[in-house]
Amino acid sequence: MSSPEPLAGEGGEAGRTPGFFRSRWQGLVPLDRLFWRDLVLVGTAINIALSVVALILLGMKLSLAVVLAVHFLPVPYNIFLTFAVWRTAERSGGAKASLMMLGSALWLILVVVV
Repeated sequence: MSSPEPLAGEGGEAGRTPGFFRSRWQGLVPLDRLFWRDLVLVGTAINIALSVVALILLGMKLSLAVVLAVHFLPVPYNIFLTFAVWRTAERSGGAKASLMMLGSALWLILVVVV
């Protein structure tokens, strides 16, 4: 497994590897890892954890605005991961990539609605 190419910084310095978000947005992370680990495993775990926290806050009789804010807190991250999968899958091509694009769209609908 090779490491990602270093990026040239704004000041011209080279040798930095891209961060978490940049590497996923630029398609430097393998599609399998991006879909299965980042989106399905980690993304789902984050959504479940924040839904549980929202339910606990609801049980504590906090305002509905706070509960909904906590529940929907991961939505921007979910959208980012879905678009990162789409961008990487478009570069990869093939039936597997198309299925991952469909799966990420269905996953996004599921985690936002539930």
